[in-house]
Amino acid sequence: MPRIDAPTVAEHRANQERALLDAARMVLLQNGPQAVTPATVGAAAGLARSSVYKYFRSGDEILFRIVTDALLEWGKRVHDTVERAETPAGQVEAYVRTTLALAASGAHRIAVLGSALPRDEAARRDLADAHHDLAAPLRAALTALDNPNPDLTADLIDGALVRAVEHIDAGRQHDEIARETIAFVRRAVGLNHRPICHHGMG
Repeated sequence: MPRIDAPTVAEHRANQERALLDAARMVLLQNGPQAVTPATVGAAAGLARSSVYKYFRSGDEILFRIVTDALLEWGKRVHDTVERAETPAGQVEAYVRTTLALAASGAHRIAVLGSALPRDEAARRDLADAHHDLAAPLRAALTALDNPNPDLTADLIDGALVRAVEHIDAGRQHDEIARETIAFVRRAVGLNHRPICHHGMG
């Protein structure tokens, strides 16, 4: 019988699962999504492949879990920062600023690397929904600004952010890219004559 390194079986399972997910993130970042298999993740976590199957059925399931977790954490941090801004215009800027700060920190790498997988159609839809949910605070702020098409405008802003992140990944200075992207978004959405609030945008 395997050794239980926790007060209860449930805590032991939670610890093992956390260790596997941590190992999977490391494998993904170092070797790419194709390397995330039960065997490689188990080896990285110091567990046999057979032990991994007690928690995850496949490499795709592991990828889905770590990408979903990354998106949830990303969404929480963006939501919390946007909520602290005191005006809709400030919320739009907070969304842009926080998204680029998270990207510069490397927090987006899990989601980007894992986004090509899984192959399962339902899982792909779930990930697409999670991506869509990330922009909910932006859509709400645009709605409060009486934007005539907040869904489309949010998609266009996110497109600009994708290109901004590409520049950051290519070595451009985060501060420069953030400054130019915020200015671009403010012009595009007509915010240059609206007050903003910088509170909570750190």
